[in-house]
Amino acid sequence: QVQLVESGGGLVQAGGSLRLSCAASGRAISNYGMGWFRQAPGKEREFVAAITLSGLGTNYADSVKGRFTISRDNAVNTVYLQMNSLKPEDTAVYYCAASSGILRRRSFEYAYWGQGTQVTVSS
Repeated sequence: QVQLVESGGGLVQAGGSLRLSCAASGRAISNYGMGWFRQAPGKEREFVAAITLSGLGTNYADSVKGRFTISRDNAVNTVYLQMNSLKPEDTAVYYCAASSGILRRRSFEYAYWGQGTQVTVSS
C-alpha cells in the first residue's frame, strides 16, 4: 500500500506559479510510475503529467505542455508539479497517483491516489 498526500495548492492570480508536492509513505515510490491528474467542477478527472521511475522520462497533457513540469525525488519519496503561467482554466482539484505502469495517461491505470489539493486561478 502507498499513501499519498498532496500539498501546495492555493489561490493565485493568472500568470502566477505554484508548486505542488506529493509525499508518499508506506512503500517507496521508486517502484511506481507517478502521475498528476486534475478535476474541475462538473468535469471528469483528466490527465496532467506523468513521470517514469527514474524521473528521466515525462509526459504531459497538451493543455499544460511548456507550462508545467513534473519531477520526483525518490530519496525523499516525493513527487512535484511545478506550475507556471497559470490560467483560470487550470482551476481544479489536483491529485497525485501511483501506477505499476510507466507514463500512463488514464486514471484507471493508477492504483493509489491522494486526497487532492485545490488550485484556484483568478483572472
